[in-house]
Amino acid sequence: MEAAEAGSGLRLSRAAGARYGALGFALAFVALPLYISLPAHYAQEFGMPLALLGALLLAARLADALIDPWIGRLCDSCLNHHSARVLPLMAAAALLLLLGFIGLFFPPWREPGALLAWCAGFLLLTYFGYSLLSVMHQAWGARLGGAALEQTRVVAWREGWALAGVICASLLPTLIGLAATAAALGLALCIGLLLLSRAPRAPASPAEAGKAGGSASAQVWRSRAFRRLLAVFLLNGIAAAIPASLLLFFVRDRLQAPQWEGAFLGLYFVAAALSLPLWLRGVARIGQARSWGIGMLLALAAFAWAAALGAGDSLAFALICLVSGVAVGADLAIPGAMLARVVQDAGLGGRSEGAFFGWWNAANKLNLALAAGLSLPLLQMLAYAPGRRDADALRALTLAYCLLPCVLKLLAAGLLYLFWIRPEGAEESP
Repeated sequence: MEAAEAGSGLRLSRAAGARYGALGFALAFVALPLYISLPAHYAQEFGMPLALLGALLLAARLADALIDPWIGRLCDSCLNHHSARVLPLMAAAALLLLLGFIGLFFPPWREPGALLAWCAGFLLLTYFGYSLLSVMHQAWGARLGGAALEQTRVVAWREGWALAGVICASLLPTLIGLAATAAALGLALCIGLLLLSRAPRAPASPAEAGKAGGSASAQVWRSRAFRRLLAVFLLNGIAAAIPASLLLFFVRDRLQAPQWEGAFLGLYFVAAALSLPLWLRGVARIGQARSWGIGMLLALAAFAWAAALGAGDSLAFALICLVSGVAVGADLAIPGAMLARVVQDAGLGGRSEGAFFGWWNAANKLNLALAAGLSLPLLQMLAYAPGRRDADALRALTLAYCLLPCVLKLLAAGLLYLFWIRPEGAEESP
């Protein structure tokens, strides 16, 4: 196994980056059906009311978020003291994830009460497996070290594979059906873990790990840079999660173009994947924070444009998918790399990455929980239901899908400027 050199000397080869990032394919492969397709699937296939579905998703995602900090400490313990257990633990998590996915999309009952209980149980099982795999994978990458550009490159490899997984997940259910898609997920998990076993790994440092001990969570929250970055990440994440939860409703009822769902998703994620090298160049020239801010402004322009669309505007929405896909490339490549730098600057690199990413993922899941738990009941309260296309219903859908994310993006961009861009400018001025 290749050893990675910590610090600014890291230079990840393409082969090594591909082996490390490959597990991101499988994780994203399951994430798109789980977070985007599942709400529409249960609402339309099983007739589950939006308010009940939103409450269930909110509760399950909140419960999932609560265990992420514990998962982060478990990952640090394995990486620091029990490195031989890392891959077996990840293999067990992958099995839980696959079983949970199959159970969610192939429930044995349609009776409302039994279906609700089944969905809740398998959501928790799936989320646990997904969380353990993703936190361990993120902590593994952060421990490779490197300066800002190199750490962004590490994240870009992971997210590039993830985007490939999302693209496949957006196309395969329509092309080969859900059962074959579940089999493809199992194969992707096996290949991802096999490649990860041959990927670069930073050497464990038990002596350094002992300095963190049980105070890892306290050290996380003592970092002002982490708190500030997390505030930006939360606002920006909610702004992205709301339209993700409502995308299929917008396409089916506002645009009335359900036949183009797969194409829209494909354009969006292809644009995001192709934009990663551009964002790496942006980081090299103007830094991480400024590049991320440009991505936020691009997304803001795209959602403002979407608010003006109506039935039949499929071509315009395809262009919006391209622009917003480029913008999401910045969301994928830059924040995680900024967090890795925060860990290193705090002097905790090599021993507490799992703790930081545990809290980070908890915040990300809070975004998803709030997006589903607030937007779906809000739509029902405003008289929208799937299939309704009267003026009031479509106005409510546009407000939730387009305008609310714009407000949140503006707030996130403002905090990014206040906490990161303006201080960097002050340091650069004579």
